[in-house]
Amino acid sequence: MPATPRVLARLRKLCLALPDVFEKISHGEPAFFAKKRMFATFANADNHHGQGRHGVWIKAAPGRQERSIRTDPARFFVPPYVGPSGWVGVYLDAGTRWDELADILRDAHRLAGAPIDRQRP
Repeated sequence: MPATPRVLARLRKLCLALPDVFEKISHGEPAFFAKKRMFATFANADNHHGQGRHGVWIKAAPGRQERSIRTDPARFFVPPYVGPSGWVGVYLDAGTRWDELADILRDAHRLAGAPIDRQRP
């Protein structure tokens, strides 16, 4: 199976497991919304959005982007377009820590105004 469907399927599973999330195409890529506000979007390696590597751009709390990139620039990046607003990019490849990514997506989901999932810590 090509990498794009595999990593996108894993990302989709994480996002759609959150309450009240829906997916739609935005700017040519699958994007994930809560309460009509985007909190994550896939960046395909095969076009200018991914710049050669699959990734996901995620809404982030103030300071998270800078901390993540300073801590691990091999896994995190400033995404084009939304990076100046503080969103953080996460590469989706062999080094992806999927449990950590799930936590980052949950935080982004909350920032988008979605209801808090009381079953998760």
